[in-house]
Amino acid sequence: MFDAELLTSGLKFHGHKCPAMPMGLRAGVAAMRVLGVERSQDKELHAVSETGEGHAAGCFLDGIMVATGCTYGKANIEKLSYHKMAFTLIDVRRQKAVRVSLKPEFFRAALDGPFVSQRKAGVPPQDIDPKITDPLVERIAGLPEEKFLAIGPVVDYPFPKKKGLFDAKPCARCGELVFTDKLRIQGDALVCIPCSGYQK
Repeated sequence: MFDAELLTSGLKFHGHKCPAMPMGLRAGVAAMRVLGVERSQDKELHAVSETGEGHAAGCFLDGIMVATGCTYGKANIEKLSYHKMAFTLIDVRRQKAVRVSLKPEFFRAALDGPFVSQRKAGVPPQDIDPKITDPLVERIAGLPEEKFLAIGPVVDYPFPKKKGLFDAKPCARCGELVFTDKLRIQGDALVCIPCSGYQK
């Protein structure tokens, strides 16, 4: 059986019970095991997620974040929006990486299952009958990795380490402090992106 404490943490973080979040947890744990690394405390790991918006991939991504410690707050995760249930985990120190994805046949069966049928009918995940949800979550927690995860080889992955930025200056218009890499020049003034009218 999968680590019950990690599953509990993942469900609490995610906010509702569903099968996709534990899939992400299991994928994250598998990637760390193959790379021989521990959960990221700072930026020791970096995750490149292929997930997108508006579907179960968001739940999968939450599981990856809980398992690996790669978070948007630490800026050691990014999303490519390929709308795939897959991600690459990078060991920044050793410059090695592994890609993990759901096996297509497993993913197809999950999409054809009763939980997704309820979601398609407009039922919020937290309102789906536990008789449907609980067995699915328990199954994912206990399923051997090879039954549902495609784990690629460990490969070299050059990943330049970035320095943290700690310098900030006030926007000439709104007065709010802005980290200097995102200030924009307008005339002879430095302004933040919202005040500049630029998109980035």
